[in-house]
Amino acid sequence: MAGAMETVADAARQENVARILDAAERLFRHYGYSKTNVADIARDLGMSPANIYRFFASKAEIHQALCARMLDGVYAVALEICRSKESAADRLRRYSLAQYRLTVEMMMDQEKVHEMVVVALERDWHVIDKHIDRMNALLAEVIREGIAAGEFPEQDANVAARCFGAATVTMCHPQMVAQCLAKENRATPDELIDFAIRALKK
Repeated sequence: MAGAMETVADAARQENVARILDAAERLFRHYGYSKTNVADIARDLGMSPANIYRFFASKAEIHQALCARMLDGVYAVALEICRSKESAADRLRRYSLAQYRLTVEMMMDQEKVHEMVVVALERDWHVIDKHIDRMNALLAEVIREGIAAGEFPEQDANVAARCFGAATVTMCHPQMVAQCLAKENRATPDELIDFAIRALKK
């Protein structure tokens, strides 16, 4: 009986957390992160700020949770690509292009979303490091499979994954994408990917 009550309470909590995050994301996108406060989120939901604080200690904590949710979506796309049956090189290419597309669509098309991401990067939150670690692990897995298949020579897959990510970081870092987008004196996404894959084959 107690276990069932805890399950119901946990489900209710998760529902409230999701509602708060949905409202916060909607307001952050519309007004901007810096112009939205906890009272605005509470007002949008028809509840008191005190009720919000039952679930999140601060606006920054809400932002971290939103950032984690957004990055979970990015990871899910990457996971599907990296676990496909294509060659390792083709998966790395699709992975990189998907990261670039998501960065442009999710973070660059909407200035307010870009602001949210920039704040998260500047504050060096653990959710960013966790995301990078997960993505590097996926890349290492693909590279190991490429080594086993004879596509790439024997090498440390973990080091190779970190280097591949660093070589293509301008395709998924929102500030770098903003600076490099449509500038003729910068490498194109295809050029960067070709360069990084060739490096893995040497």
